Amino acid sequence: MVDRDTLTRMLELARWAPSGDNTQPWRFEIVDEGLVLIHGFDTRDQVVYDFEGHASQIAHGALLETLRIAASGLGCATSWRLRPESSDRQPVFELHVSRAPGGAADPLFPYIERRVVQRRPMRTTPLTPEQRRALAAAAGESHEVRFFESFAERVTVARLLWDNAYIRLTCPEAFEVHREVIEWGARYSTDRIPEQAVGVDPLTARLMRWVMQSWGRVDFFNKYLMGTVAPRIQLDVLPALGCAAHLFVVARRPPSSMLDYVEAGIAMQRVWLTAHALGLHLQPEMTPVIFKWYATASRSLSVKPGIDDRVRLLSGRLAALLGNDAASGLVVMCRVGSSAPPASRSTRKALADLMTNRSGTELR
Repeated sequence: MVDRDTLTRMLELARWAPSGDNTQPWRFEIVDEGLVLIHGFDTRDQVVYDFEGHASQIAHGALLETLRIAASGLGCATSWRLRPESSDRQPVFELHVSRAPGGAADPLFPYIERRVVQRRPMRTTPLTPEQRRALAAAAGESHEVRFFESFAERVTVARLLWDNAYIRLTCPEAFEVHREVIEWGARYSTDRIPEQAVGVDPLTARLMRWVMQSWGRVDFFNKYLMGTVAPRIQLDVLPALGCAAHLFVVARRPPSSMLDYVEAGIAMQRVWLTAHALGLHLQPEMTPVIFKWYATASRSLSVKPGIDDRVRLLSGRLAALLGNDAASGLVVMCRVGSSAPPASRSTRKALADLMTNRSGTELR
């Protein structure tokens, strides 16, 4: 049996798993020795980027993989299953933890807490063959990694991200997310993205903070003062050019169920932790993938005229870039490269704030 103290130590590590905009869409319940329930949820009703809950489901997969790796470093092993009565919106995962005498810690164990997002430009030093092989292998047999590394390929991705950022910055539904997710004036944030980690210079950050107080200000700046130009250059173009490679993680079988996206999250976390083990940093570039989900499902992203047309064009460019078959299986897009560690980062809620009782009520 696994005692509560060991389970608590495992959860303390696992809470560092990545999630979109640091939403941490999970709560933990220690049922008894060796059994933990993961009460998942998604943010599809509040966050335009959480299409059908897929972004949260990917985060759930990253959490489950982090739990497995954390357990290995504590002399334990894990297995999990989705409770059959679970809904897509509120999945409950049963995590069974057992002792594993003589088992070795996963090599990725030391990097659970050190993994960060690097939103600023990195060095363009090419990946070594060993780094490329390790990143490809990390995705597992059910996923493959496509690399875009040359300067010409990085320019192509930068152009894609330039147009993608225009959608992101002119969409009123996305504005509601951006306004809530940044913790202004902060170097660290337990449940959002701190201002200093956003990736813009201090002057642009001050301007953004003032403009983002209302959609009217944002819309005015975008229309008459080229308000999208500075953030698109700083947040998209320069980082897209300033990296070793862009990685496209593609499911060999296009995802169709919630568990398919959970598996994608498992692959993503292993690639991310492997990047850090190789001395690299990583930044997810997920909005093109999310906008492709909207286009593929013929779903509207925005009430604003013209936005959905741009989303469909962007989806078509992704398909042209990867090929239709690969684009249909695209689940994660990111960039990697070497750099100094970021000076600012998102932290996490305290474990006590992530615990629930059997009714799902948070314990305080």
